[in-house]
Amino acid sequence: MPAVRTQSLDALTQGVLTGEVRSIARAITLVESRDPARLELLERLFPHTGRAFKVGITGAPGAGKSTLTYQLIPRLKARGYRVGVLAVDPTSPFSGGAILGDRIRFDDALEGVYIRSLASRGSIGGLSRGVPPAVRVLEAAGFDLVLIETVGAGQLQVDVRFVADTVVLALVPEAGDIVQAMKAGIIEIADIYVINKADREGATRMRLDLRNALELGGKPKGWNPPITLTEAIHGKGVDELVEFIEEHQQYQQQSGGWQARRLQQLEWELQSLIHDALEQHARATTRQLFSAETLQAVLHGAENPFPTIRAWNLYGSPRETGRT
Repeated sequence: MPAVRTQSLDALTQGVLTGEVRSIARAITLVESRDPARLELLERLFPHTGRAFKVGITGAPGAGKSTLTYQLIPRLKARGYRVGVLAVDPTSPFSGGAILGDRIRFDDALEGVYIRSLASRGSIGGLSRGVPPAVRVLEAAGFDLVLIETVGAGQLQVDVRFVADTVVLALVPEAGDIVQAMKAGIIEIADIYVINKADREGATRMRLDLRNALELGGKPKGWNPPITLTEAIHGKGVDELVEFIEEHQQYQQQSGGWQARRLQQLEWELQSLIHDALEQHARATTRQLFSAETLQAVLHGAENPFPTIRAWNLYGSPRETGRT
């Protein structure tokens, strides 16, 4: 690595470890990218990571995730946590960056809280692959609780379970037949259920239906997921939610589930890094094997691409194919 880059990483690492906001922002930008230097930065930060408690806030669009997150921050701060927030937003189809939702109002709202929007970058799991390395940056900077707000999540957008120690699922009374909703994967990953906008009709009935459905669904023994009602826009019920979050944290530590979940998180993080590298390799290999002219020939049926692909092993070393 060039000396200039090494010196730059030295300064960046030191800035993150001292909690310098601009360095944290630059570091997250780097680890979100596919620049090879991100791996060296993560290597330097690794000894200072792995300590933060991570809370995932997920749910369908309009469930009030941003408002819940905003209301949780001061309450968690009051309990002594140093809070960081990673909010995953839809990716702009034009710039590739995050389309900021309600997070713009967070910017100057709470002193000492670091809040960052991350682009989903086409992820179908409601998260971004940049979340785990961004969490490590925040941990190295001294944040001991990280709130992770997913993009508006549907049935199959359940990746938050691979990054969060506690998953909070926000629902609204208009969510429909809760028994039918139990078929959705997103319902099955929650540690805590929040029926937000509880001033609307049907909230109490929905809580009863959800509890019955969970019992019929045979949730694992041990932790019994609480169901709480909130009106986040007014802060109602959020104190109880904080209590449940801390209770689940304690349960995980006492039951041994903490280590199992952290192992699952680590595997997903490493798989994501390797997946990124393989994607880059796949794009480079495709350009190497198939020129624009060759692709035109394939498109018009003049050439068959599959013998070439079959002759190329997964480690990137071509075998003899008879082609030049």
